[in-house]
Amino acid sequence: MESKGYPFTNNYLYIMKRVVVGLSGGVDSSVAAYLLKEQGYEVIGLFMKNWVDASVTLEAECPWVEDSTDALLVAEKLDIPFQVIDFSQVYKERIVDYMFNEYEKGRTPNPDVLCNREIKFDVFLDKCLELGADYVATGHYCQKSSFERDKQTIYQLKAGEDKNKDQSYFLCQLKQNQLAKALFPIGHLQKSEVRKIAEEQKLVTANKKDSQGLCFIGKVHLPEFLQQQLKAKKGEIIEIPKNASIYNKKKQSLKELTTPYQHQPDQGTIVGHHNGAHFFTVGQRKGLGVGGKIEPLFVIETDIHKNIVYAGQGHDHPGLNRKGLFIAADEIHWTREDLKMTPGETRQYLSRIRYRQALCEATLCMTREGIYMTFTENQRGIASGQFAAWYDENELIGSGVIA
Repeated sequence: MESKGYPFTNNYLYIMKRVVVGLSGGVDSSVAAYLLKEQGYEVIGLFMKNWVDASVTLEAECPWVEDSTDALLVAEKLDIPFQVIDFSQVYKERIVDYMFNEYEKGRTPNPDVLCNREIKFDVFLDKCLELGADYVATGHYCQKSSFERDKQTIYQLKAGEDKNKDQSYFLCQLKQNQLAKALFPIGHLQKSEVRKIAEEQKLVTANKKDSQGLCFIGKVHLPEFLQQQLKAKKGEIIEIPKNASIYNKKKQSLKELTTPYQHQPDQGTIVGHHNGAHFFTVGQRKGLGVGGKIEPLFVIETDIHKNIVYAGQGHDHPGLNRKGLFIAADEIHWTREDLKMTPGETRQYLSRIRYRQALCEATLCMTREGIYMTFTENQRGIASGQFAAWYDENELIGSGVIA
């Protein structure tokens, strides 16, 4: 394990609260560490090496060596201890293998949500506690508050002040015990303010571009990445007309409203071929390789067993837009455990199914089988495997994996 600065030990007394900051080599975590030190915390910087295979990473996009070097330079500038810790094996087991398994099933995973649940606030948190940390801090744009009820502290996860950067969705699977140990030092700031602070403190990351792509992997050629384990298999692309839905639009039940799109048998025309249905997701436009259509062509359904990709023309195709979704009981998560719904209960919340999507009004109906969620406005590109999160104003209440 690489280190810089004085040794990590729990054998001495200290008055200050100890915080381990996940220094990623970006501007957000850098400023988070600076602010915590200014507030009087004893700050330790820890860089997580989670991905070492650069074969599918786009050139100059999020190389871990460069990021760890920048993190070290920030730690030196702030005069805080620094370590690099290798989580690549557990990352592969919990995140990468999960991605492969989900895509193989024809589902659309969100590794960033899992990365926070399984890595940053699990194995990373455990490591930080071993170092005697009172808290773990990250550069997420979200906020935390708490209140007391019946002699119990209840923690609230709230949206970041910068609505364009709010990352509460990525933390939608956190539990109360994880929030208890979490600090989000920049959640009350705008991105521009964060960069200004970094520039004023002459931090090397001040003007560094934000990382893109998969959590800790960066921007990748996704087909090449998936083909490491998922074999290419030629299949048909079938275009489905807009009027081919099996449901009567005027008499849809709750179950029908929340069921993935289904079309009439034997409807559709072969318009092209693909290299594997598991490489596609609902709502996808790029990669189909089919031209000459009046309206844009989108993926509306995939059949992994038959290796067929179904597509439809236009943003208004019923296969692209759905009124609701379903979350099975064992996939429901409550960040606010005290607000769990019981079977037969119905509530109104705000919801989103992807990062940076505008919140929309939704009705949640709890049953023994799970939650049926219906929206006031049709939602585009709902795909199995995604996470749906629900909010009370700006507070994240719960989330779940879409069936």
